[in-house]
Amino acid sequence: MSEPAETSVSAAPAPAGPAASEAPSSTAGSTGGRHGRRARARVLPPRRATAYTAAAGGLLLLALPFYLDRFWLQAGLLAMAAAIGAIGLNLLTGATGQLSLGHSFFLAVGAYGYCVLAGGRDGELTGLGLPGWLAVTGAVALAGLAGGLFSPIAGRLRGAYLGIATLALVFIGQHVLLNAHDLTGGYNGRPVPPLSLFGLTFDDTETVVAAVPFQSMEKLWYAGLVLLAVCAFFAHGVLRDRPGRALNAIRDHRIAAGVMGVPVARQRAGVFVLSSMYAGLAGVLLALVFQQTVPEYFGIVLALEYLAMIVIGGLGSVSGAVTGAVFVTLLPQILTRYSEALPLVSAPGTGGVAPGEMSRYLYGAAIVAIVLFLPGGLVRLAARRGHTQKDEA
Repeated sequence: MSEPAETSVSAAPAPAGPAASEAPSSTAGSTGGRHGRRARARVLPPRRATAYTAAAGGLLLLALPFYLDRFWLQAGLLAMAAAIGAIGLNLLTGATGQLSLGHSFFLAVGAYGYCVLAGGRDGELTGLGLPGWLAVTGAVALAGLAGGLFSPIAGRLRGAYLGIATLALVFIGQHVLLNAHDLTGGYNGRPVPPLSLFGLTFDDTETVVAAVPFQSMEKLWYAGLVLLAVCAFFAHGVLRDRPGRALNAIRDHRIAAGVMGVPVARQRAGVFVLSSMYAGLAGVLLALVFQQTVPEYFGIVLALEYLAMIVIGGLGSVSGAVTGAVFVTLLPQILTRYSEALPLVSAPGTGGVAPGEMSRYLYGAAIVAIVLFLPGGLVRLAARRGHTQKDEA
C-alpha cells in the first residue's frame, strides 16, 4: 500500500512542469491565431466573392451598349440566345443523360412560330398579327407542344437510340421549312416582325437614353439579358431542388432511380418538354437578332454546335452551358472580325481557311482536349483554380 502512495505523491508535481512550459506556447499560439484571423479576413468567403463578381459582371453587361458598336452587340446577343438554348439542352443531356441531336428543330419552331404569330398577311405569307408578348409566349408554347408530342418517345428511348430519333426531327423540319411556303417563305425564309412591348418597339427607330441613341441591337440587348437571367435562375433552381436530384439519379443509374420511386419515363418526358421550350425561346431571340429567318441555318450543324457548347462548358451546369455558348458563338465572330490579322484565316471566298471553318476546327480540338484532360469542362477548370486560391490563402 505504501508504494502506490509514493507513486502518487512523486507524480503530483509533474503537471506543474508542462503547465509552465505551455505558457509561452499558448502565447505564441494566440499570436499565430491573431495573424491567422487577419490573413483569413483578407480572403473573402466564397459566397460573398461570387456575389461581388456577379454584381460587377452585371454592371459591366448593363453598360456595354453605351460603348460597343453594332457588330459586337449582335455577337453578344447571339451568345445570349445560344446560352438560353444550351441551358435547355444541358438540362436534358447534362443533367438527365439524354442525348438529343434535334435541338435545332425546336429553335426553328420558336423562330418561325414567332414570325407567323406576330406577322401580318403579306402576299403569300400567312400571319396572325398578334401582340408581341403574346407572339413570344405562343412561340415558346408551340416549341413545348412539339416537344410534348415527341416526349413519349423521349421517355422510353435513351442513349444513341434517342439521338437517332431526334436527328430525324431535323430532317423533317428542313423538309417542312423548305416546302411550307405560306408559313416559312421557302428557301429564302421570311422577314421577322419587330417585337413591340409596353409601347417600345425593338427596331432601328432611335430611342435616346443619356444622350446615346438606342436602336434595335441596344434595345434587344437588355431584353436578352433579362431573358437569360430568368432562364438561368429557373434552371439553377431546378437542378438544385428535388427535380434536379431525380434527373441526376436517372442519369447515373436509371434502374436504381426507378426502385427509389422516381418516375423515370415521366421525368424524361417532362425535361424534354422543358428543354424544347428553352430552345423555342432561343429561336425567338435569334430571329429578332437576325431579322430574317432562313431554313438552312436550323440544320444539323447547329444541333452539333449546341452539343459542343455543353461539352466544352461543362455538362450538367448552368454556368457551363453559358460559358460554352459564349465560346462557340463568339469564336467565329472574332475570327471573322480579325481574319486579316490572323494567320491561316482569310475572308470567305479568298482561297484560305474561312473563319467559320477555322472556328469548327478549333472547338472540335477543344472538345477532344476537354474530354481527355478536363472532363468537367471549362467551369471545372475555374472551380479548380478557385479551390487552389482558397487553399493557398
